[in-house]
Amino acid sequence: MEVLRPTLITVGGRIYRKNDVRETTYQHEEEEEDFYIESEQCIDEPCDDYSIEETEKGYQCSIDLPSQLFKYIIGKKGETKRNLESDTRTSISIPRQGMEGEIVITGQHRNGVNSARTRIELLAETFRRKQPFTHFLSFALNQPEIQERFLQFKEEVLAKCSKDRGVESTIFQNPSKLHLTIGTLVLLNENEVDQACQLLQKCKGEFLDKIAAGKPMQVKMSGIEYMNDDPAMVDVLYAKVEMKDRSERLQLIADRLMQRFLGSGLMLKEWDRVKLHATVMNTLFRRDPLAEERSTVSPGRPGQRERESFDARNVLKIFDKFCFGEVELDMVYLSQRFSTDSSGYYTSAGQIQIS
Repeated sequence: MEVLRPTLITVGGRIYRKNDVRETTYQHEEEEEDFYIESEQCIDEPCDDYSIEETEKGYQCSIDLPSQLFKYIIGKKGETKRNLESDTRTSISIPRQGMEGEIVITGQHRNGVNSARTRIELLAETFRRKQPFTHFLSFALNQPEIQERFLQFKEEVLAKCSKDRGVESTIFQNPSKLHLTIGTLVLLNENEVDQACQLLQKCKGEFLDKIAAGKPMQVKMSGIEYMNDDPAMVDVLYAKVEMKDRSERLQLIADRLMQRFLGSGLMLKEWDRVKLHATVMNTLFRRDPLAEERSTVSPGRPGQRERESFDARNVLKIFDKFCFGEVELDMVYLSQRFSTDSSGYYTSAGQIQIS
């Protein structure tokens, strides 16, 4: 582990340092799913921010987690749970498989209950990060003018660059789903979807109204770029997105939304700042037209596909300053991955108007 720059994990708005631990992979006897048991736990200091109830027999607190994460707290034949109970001198009650409910921790000492809760939440956060994302915050860029110009871009690229390796119609974005991604979320049940929707509404009053100043944002989508080092080996091409007046309002709103959702533990961190861009070509679409991905791909993440590059040198040279048009951004969506609404855009689980 890098001593001076340890891995940090945000849980419930608090930041913890994570020790470098060795994970052992087991295979579930019935479901054939992977389990991980930490031989050494994360360093944590008990805090009194949690709601811990004093009882006749000691202390008690509960944790509300999606049932999909229970198996990671239990471990192979209950080993992780037993280790947690032994280390913290607590008793941990977890709902049966397939049932929703709270994990209840009881113990004779407040610090032990605190420690058990912290370690359970760190375990849950570790395994949440291994799940494919389910939702993302987005601005829709699929207005008619933008779609029309995008289709023109596609037609011209295919006419002038189709002989270049990998450049073909299957790698272009669906024009109805053109969007700007603010950040991705792993929401494992309806309760977490509701939490994300409520947080989005809070953001409106906390800072969105003030930054937007009651006006929609006039945005220009112009120019293309790539994010790797070799233009002959490109996975994704992006359209640049910026405010027409060259102000920082869009960037500020995107960054504040990301920070607020990161603090809640619902969003997965990818960048220090949001990269304002819209995917126009992606080699993942060749295999799956519905494919979506995080802005960065972490090694070993479930659902990661082998990338197939294409030669973008001529595309970048000829269409470097291609203008896709201008659009007003007035709505932030909590978009559901792998979904389509009546307009062709992603189904919205929640949304807010920013002006």
